[in-house]
Amino acid sequence: MRYDITLRLAYEYERVASSGRHLLCLAPAAIDGVQRLVASHVEVVPKPIEEVLRRDFFGNSVMMIAYRDPHERIDITLQARVHRFAESPALNLCPTLDQLVAELAHCRDVSPRSPLHFLGVSHRVTADPEMAAFARGVIEPGMSVVEAVRALTLAVHEAMAFDADATEVGTTATEAFAHRRGVCQDYSHILIACLRSLGIPAGYVSGYLRTVPPPGAKRMQGADAMHAWVRAWCGADAGWIEVDPTNAVPVSTDHILVAVGRDYADIAPIRGVSRLSGGQIGRHTVDVIPE
Repeated sequence: MRYDITLRLAYEYERVASSGRHLLCLAPAAIDGVQRLVASHVEVVPKPIEEVLRRDFFGNSVMMIAYRDPHERIDITLQARVHRFAESPALNLCPTLDQLVAELAHCRDVSPRSPLHFLGVSHRVTADPEMAAFARGVIEPGMSVVEAVRALTLAVHEAMAFDADATEVGTTATEAFAHRRGVCQDYSHILIACLRSLGIPAGYVSGYLRTVPPPGAKRMQGADAMHAWVRAWCGADAGWIEVDPTNAVPVSTDHILVAVGRDYADIAPIRGVSRLSGGQIGRHTVDVIPE
């Protein structure tokens, strides 16, 4: 499937910002056999005094921008074309949960691809007794790791209610789980916490999701959104699999990957600092158009 993607981010400041420095993580990734990035371009207005492209620890593409002159707002536009390929169903070669624990105990890999980075607590996903108990209640004896991941994905989806007003970007997984309400970021953080509590390495994936309008309805401009889902390591033979707990589905050609990290804090679309007084208003629209 080929997609044209347009994302627009706008931040309007209550008072003039005298300077700022930000990291942008917006461009779709290039992944052999999974996703081919044909082209991408990020335009920032006003033009920053510095623009630097680099890779972070996990290999994600990030852009650093900096301002040293006063500015009242920032407008960011991403345009990209991506080919997303369907992946062949994999054989269930993964171990049981007990076997996975033993396999990880002998792992000495500390490269960015190592599952060890995704096993412990992280900035936005900490150990939580309630989520650990919830996870244990879903697992049945003798389950393979893939079966456990799928069962927990469905369980989190059924336990939560999607509510865009219930949480905000700084809400923790513990807070969202306590209220059983949230958005894709919350669903993903909760599933990650549940998986890690069982000893399954799990990471956060950011990207874009193609949405399909109801039958007979026209597609609305800006109706798509940046999305989040989860990747889980299922042993050396099976590797990483990706699941979408918000929609209770395996990740497919409707999901366009941007970046992977331990949680949202690693790969937020925009993060940084501005020197100003007062607040700001942010706006965000995405169009994912299949060609």
